[in-house]
Amino acid sequence: MALTMIPLGGTSYAAGCSGSGCDNKGPVTYGCDGDVTTMRSVDNNSRVAELRWSADCTAGWVRVTNNANPSQYASYATIEKYDGSGNLLRSLRVDTPTTGQSDWSNMLGGSQYYYRVCVRFDADLYPLKCSSKW
Repeated sequence: MALTMIPLGGTSYAAGCSGSGCDNKGPVTYGCDGDVTTMRSVDNNSRVAELRWSADCTAGWVRVTNNANPSQYASYATIEKYDGSGNLLRSLRVDTPTTGQSDWSNMLGGSQYYYRVCVRFDADLYPLKCSSKW
């Protein structure tokens, strides 16, 4: 006889990581994508990078959407993590997907840090654009 577990309505699941313990982990895999807020965004030639934040996980990631038509040039988005003195501690990147699609990076976490997102082009055809820090 096989046992099957069926979640009851209103059941909540704890996030699989918290703060810096979420560094370089996937937001969907670790259950951090359920309570998402967009904290900052930046548009660089129709490539939109959003700083997505999970309060449950105390971690963020960058989601990039490609609205360029046509999308001729390769680009990527980054999430950057800074300490209180303004020193860059870590950065993660995700390549911009094809036109009309979105993709996201792994997370960086911790409430005592500052974060921003940026969009860069591989061939330096357009200047780097970044959001303000949050």
